[in-house]
Amino acid sequence: MNGLRTVVICLVVLNMVTAFGVIYSKHNSRMLFKKTRVLSDAIDRANVDWGRLQIEESTLARYGRIEEIATSNLGMRMPDHNEIETVLK
Repeated sequence: MNGLRTVVICLVVLNMVTAFGVIYSKHNSRMLFKKTRVLSDAIDRANVDWGRLQIEESTLARYGRIEEIATSNLGMRMPDHNEIETVLK
C-alpha cells in the first residue's frame, strides 16, 4: 500500500509539473506571436514609407525639373554648338 501511495504522489507531482510546463509554453507562444505581429506591422509601415520615398525621388529627379532648376536658380544654359569641345584621348 505504501509503494502504491508513493507512485500516485509521484504521478500527481509529474502531472502538475507537466501542466505548468504547458502553461509556460503557451504563454511564451502567445508573447512571441504578439512580437511577430508588432514586427510585421513595423515592416508594413516601412514598406509604405519606402514606396512614398520612391515616388518622391522619381518626382524630384525628373529631367524637366532638374533642367528648370539649373536654368532658373543656377543660371546655367545649354551651350551653343560652337561652344562644345570634344576631348579625345
